[in-house]
Amino acid sequence: MTLPETAKDTCAITGYHAHVYYDAQSKPTAAALREAIEARFDVRLGRWHDRPVGPHPRWSYQVAFAPEVFAELVPWLALNRGDLTIFLHPETGDVLPDHRDHAIWLGDKAELDFEALK
Repeated sequence: MTLPETAKDTCAITGYHAHVYYDAQSKPTAAALREAIEARFDVRLGRWHDRPVGPHPRWSYQVAFAPEVFAELVPWLALNRGDLTIFLHPETGDVLPDHRDHAIWLGDKAELDFEALK
């Protein structure tokens, strides 16, 4: 496999955001996951959003973390998220591609509102 001339270098990634999606019924599960994340990992936890915010079509909270945490946190989330959906993206300073082109989904994929990012 030959990469295109436009291949990106991972050094452009300054951090990651994981957005944990939940609803009224799954909020207790999301809260338990949040507590476990906070106890185990060096992250910054965002506010609870009990409504869609920005490009996110569901209720969510954000987990921001450094690239060095990725290798431990993301596999842990994959194994411990239960039925929750988690949307994960890098932070490169290029918001639209970060959310649209470089996304990782744990669980069901949702349609984001990309217009909110323009």
